[in-house]
Amino acid sequence: MISAATPFNLLGQDLLLTPQKAIYWQQQKALIIADVHLGKVGHFRKAGIAVPRDMEQSDLAVLSDLIYEYQPEKLIFLGDLFHSDLNNDWDWFVLWRSQFPALNIILIKGNHDIIADKHYQNLNVELHDELLIGPFLMMHHPLPTEAQTPEGYVFCGHIHPGVNLSGRARQSITLPCFAFGDRQAVLPSFGKFTGRVAIRSRQTDRIFAVLKDKVIAID
Repeated sequence: MISAATPFNLLGQDLLLTPQKAIYWQQQKALIIADVHLGKVGHFRKAGIAVPRDMEQSDLAVLSDLIYEYQPEKLIFLGDLFHSDLNNDWDWFVLWRSQFPALNIILIKGNHDIIADKHYQNLNVELHDELLIGPFLMMHHPLPTEAQTPEGYVFCGHIHPGVNLSGRARQSITLPCFAFGDRQAVLPSFGKFTGRVAIRSRQTDRIFAVLKDKVIAID
């Protein structure tokens, strides 16, 4: 049993926000995650930067735990599944994919997803630039402020959002977060080897900070 998730109802849809930085959409039996950045470890090691080898296997192990826990029919990646072109970490993904052959995997292509489509298609991974499912429009980049109202409420990633919390002794910490605005939700980055940027939220936004074993609403 993995850590308990926080329920959140949006547009009549039941979502579970998990401490693993994923959303489980109950009506669609879908797991939604953003910005895994597989291959980043291999990319940096190739450049001579010392990074632990097992970091990405750990991300895939967490993803496996989520699949075993929620038994989804769909797995939706909101872009930047891989950080760069093919490297040795691709083999780990191929092995991981073989463990879930019946799972419908959908990749909304992000700016880092430069691996040739044929490699994903050989693994039975659907590729889209954006995808409307029910009331939600799956994208990678957040909507620009001046953008027209989209066809659906947007789920996206890309910016690795965080929320800054301050204590009484002036200490502060930036935690990954889910940010729900009036037109879109921005998901935290799933990959461990990613940073986060504190976002500016409006009073109407709903912000949920991600702790080690729970997700909490920020008033």
